[in-house]
Order: sequence, then C-alpha cells, then structure tokens
Amino acid sequence: MYQGYEWVATPPPTQRAPEPPRLRLPYLGPPRYRTPPRWGFPALAWRWPTAVVGVAEEAPAAVERVRGRARFAASALWLLAAVAVIAAGAEIWRYVLLLESRTGALSRGVVQWSDSLVTTGSVLSIAAGIISVTTVIWWLHAARDAAAEAAGYTPARPDWHLVPGILVPGVNLVVPGAVLAELEHAILRRPATDRPRPSPLLTTWWLTWSAGGLLFATTLLWRLQDSAQAQADGVLLTAATNLAAAATAVLTIRVVDRLSLLLAPIVPSSVRRLRVVRVETATAPTRAPRPTTASR
Repeated sequence: MYQGYEWVATPPPTQRAPEPPRLRLPYLGPPRYRTPPRWGFPALAWRWPTAVVGVAEEAPAAVERVRGRARFAASALWLLAAVAVIAAGAEIWRYVLLLESRTGALSRGVVQWSDSLVTTGSVLSIAAGIISVTTVIWWLHAARDAAAEAAGYTPARPDWHLVPGILVPGVNLVVPGAVLAELEHAILRRPATDRPRPSPLLTTWWLTWSAGGLLFATTLLWRLQDSAQAQADGVLLTAATNLAAAATAVLTIRVVDRLSLLLAPIVPSSVRRLRVVRVETATAPTRAPRPTTASR
C-alpha cells in the first residue's frame, strides 16, 4: 500500500512475564490415598432433581397424569367388580335360604352367616363405589386437559358439570356417556364442529351404565313394599343390581384403558429394555498401551 515502508506486528507490552510451558508428567496410574477421601458426592441414593431443596418443582405433563390416574381408577374399579360379585352371591344365597324356609326351619348359624355376608357386601360395595367414582372423575379431569391440549380446543362442557352430571339422579344416565363421547371425539383429533359419534365400546358402556342406573332405582322402589313376595323379589333385584355394577365396572376399566392408550400410546411398562450383547465392527478396537510406570 505504501512503498518504502515495512510493517512489523509486535504483541502489546505486559507487566507479567510469559509463563513457561508446563512440563507434562507421564501417567502414573489412578490416584491413591492413604485414607478414604472425605470429599465427593454424599452417600445417598439417586433422586429426582425436584427432591433437592431449593429447586422449583415442575408439574408433570397432562399425559403423565392420565397414566398415573388411570392405574388408580382401574384398581378401584377392579375392587368394585370383585366386591359387587361377592355381594350378588350373598343375595342369591339369601334367596335360596328363603326358598328352603318354605318347607322347613333354617339353622340359626346359617341365617346369621347369610345376614352378615349380605351386610358386609352391601357396605363394601357402597365404599368401593364411592372410591371408584372419585378416582374416575379424577382421571377424567386429567384426560380432558390432555385431550384439549392435543386437539387444540377446549371441551364443550366445563369441569364443574362433571360431578352434578354423575350424582344427580336421572341426569347421570345421560351426562357421563355424553362427556366420554366428547372426550373420545377430542382424543381422535376430530373437528370441534362435528357431532361426537361414540365407538361401539363406549356405546356398550353407555347402555350398561344406564341399565344399571334404572335397575338400581327400580330396586329401591321395589324395596319399599311390605309384602313377603315383594321382599323376596327385592333380593333378586338386588343381586341383579350388583351384577350390573360389576359389569359396568369392568366396561369402565376397558373404556379408561382405551382412552388412556389413545392419549399416551407408549406405556413405559410395555417397552422392552435393550441390552448390548456384542458390537460387530470391521476391525477390533485398539487399546492404548499401558505405561510401564503405572503402579497397576
């Protein structure tokens, strides 16, 4: 650029002298200590980062909540189905004893056992039913949130409609099926403007649920009669109601499992863990030579 001039680049002056190159010592093996070192990680089992004090906890995703709550709901429903079948058997046994009492006297111990089994079955059925309804509503709330997140639109019914729609007599024959049909519609990513069309499984559940509700109401009204024949018929109606409750519980388990599987297709417990058996390569991997100065 400028003729007759020569440019020389020099580093800027500094007060510190340049450090001499560090001498790299040969590898002498892993470190050795005269006593066990006191530093390092604490002697604790591995834990999630959210368990550490001072770290903000993150709420689990909606899909993860659906998986966990579906397991709780299925367990409660299986308990309800088992207890309902036992209660139905107790009612049938009572009806058999009523038939036998027409021709002769019954043993006092047998009658007491029958009454105890009927009472226990009734109490356990009511308790299991309350637990099952609570867990299913809990699962349904998470499933609606996950479906709304996946479909991109909010459900047509607000959440506060769920409890009255399940508990109010008469209304609970229609609203639960409609809510599940809307949930299935959203899970399948169908347009919000289309009318929900329940699947055959959901339709079967809806009919079984409604039939069980009508049978329960009929049994309560029939029990109000005072005649002996009406009381005997009430025993059979109670047994049929318990069997209907067991069938509804089993179908509810299938519906919950199907909708949960549609929301979360991959179940962690069903994934097969892979294990490395061998590595096939063109050449064997080379290993660095061991220093002669290594202690071991």
